[in-house]
Amino acid sequence: MNEPGAKRNRYAFGLGTIGRDMTYTLYSMYMTYYLTEILDLPTSTFVGASIIMLVMRLYDGFNDPFMGFLVDNTNTRFGKFKPWILFGAVGTAILTVLFFTDMGLKGTAFLVVFGIIYVIWEMLYTANDIAFWSMMPQLSVDQKTREKIGAFAKICASIGLAVVVGTVAFVPGLLGKFTGSEKTGFTLYTVIIVVCLLIGTCITLFCVKEQKNVFKEEEKATLRDMFRAITKNDQLLVTAVSMALFMIGYCTTTSFGIYFFKYAFKNKDMYTPFGIILILTQIVSFIVFPLFSKRFTRRQLYMGSTVLVIAGYIFFFFAPMNMIFIGAAGVLLFVGQAFISLLMLVFLTDTIEYGQWKLGRRNDSVTFAIQPFINKIGNAVGTFIVSMTLIVTGINDAKTVDDVSDQGLFIMKCAMLILPIFFIAAGYIVYLTKFKIDTKMYEKIVAELKARGDLGDGVKILTRPGNRTKDIESKDI
Repeated sequence: MNEPGAKRNRYAFGLGTIGRDMTYTLYSMYMTYYLTEILDLPTSTFVGASIIMLVMRLYDGFNDPFMGFLVDNTNTRFGKFKPWILFGAVGTAILTVLFFTDMGLKGTAFLVVFGIIYVIWEMLYTANDIAFWSMMPQLSVDQKTREKIGAFAKICASIGLAVVVGTVAFVPGLLGKFTGSEKTGFTLYTVIIVVCLLIGTCITLFCVKEQKNVFKEEEKATLRDMFRAITKNDQLLVTAVSMALFMIGYCTTTSFGIYFFKYAFKNKDMYTPFGIILILTQIVSFIVFPLFSKRFTRRQLYMGSTVLVIAGYIFFFFAPMNMIFIGAAGVLLFVGQAFISLLMLVFLTDTIEYGQWKLGRRNDSVTFAIQPFINKIGNAVGTFIVSMTLIVTGINDAKTVDDVSDQGLFIMKCAMLILPIFFIAAGYIVYLTKFKIDTKMYEKIVAELKARGDLGDGVKILTRPGNRTKDIESKDI
């Protein structure tokens, strides 16, 4: 593929994910930790906050298609994606700092303010997230090029994740020593993270160039078009269900991480090296993914990845409290997770052309609104499982690591390592039985779209066998 600015777009788009994922990781993985370990909320207030997180995420998730609808209908001289990326990033930065700032509120007052900030944060981040990821299909319609863009973006996102996982256990404390308060230290730590978010946003805004004269200009969509784009795109619905089940399992496990090392492993300091090793495993997995995709079909990759994830869970559950065994189990788990998350991204991307081919209309942002919706479902259910487990096991009320019983630790391990297996396996079964967009079908779709005039004459796609590139005409189908 010799698409104009392809390499620059790949790097500029990917670098924009580092600060975004640093911010989202802090919010999604460590909000519960902040509430229980830093603010030390009483159980009654913590239960209220947990219910707010569950209800608000689910509520906001159902609003995501409407945000995608707004993005799809945006028309400015800067395009339809970049204004929302900027607006969402700035708003998210401000509210993230408020989230991790102790305002001195208690009880009902805390819950009211927490709920207001929570729902507005979700809306602003969603605006940024939908616009950001729905810009990706505009950079190429070639499956292999998309895999490269997606793989580099996932590498950068993993770097952002690694930075937070590798520093959250001790940097706020170090900053707290200088300020005299761990709460203030956590706020300063948050400020550093959102500055990275804004820098990455600027890289994307100023350096990513969308393809011109490739995609047919669409009339403004109606609400009926929005609902039709979702409900009539069967492959989008299949992808959504499969992604949701996977994310519930994955988010449940990762949200337990710091609690596992503090209460089960009884050494919270080991969480940082463990997390860094596993995220480096993710990054390596994203790097080598294109090599595997040349030799195996996506279906074969998904099957192998699911086997690795399940094997990792079982090994982790029965592993002794030794970093060698736990680390090996984590590597299996995160290699499989990395491959599945990247596959989910390209599956979702390909459903855009499928929807355009089937329904006669391209709906980039409405389609990609499914991704934050799925992430919110995964995080909402996963966080709720974690929150209820912390209460049932007594971890929320524990003053020391020895205050948690062996039974409580066993329940936590089951919720962290056994329950997710069922969600992730179910997601794979849904994909295996219902998803049908393979390479051959995708090439047929792009060829027919070009023949109909829905894609520009300059569009090329990679054909099989071999690695040669050629124009596909309708006669080739």
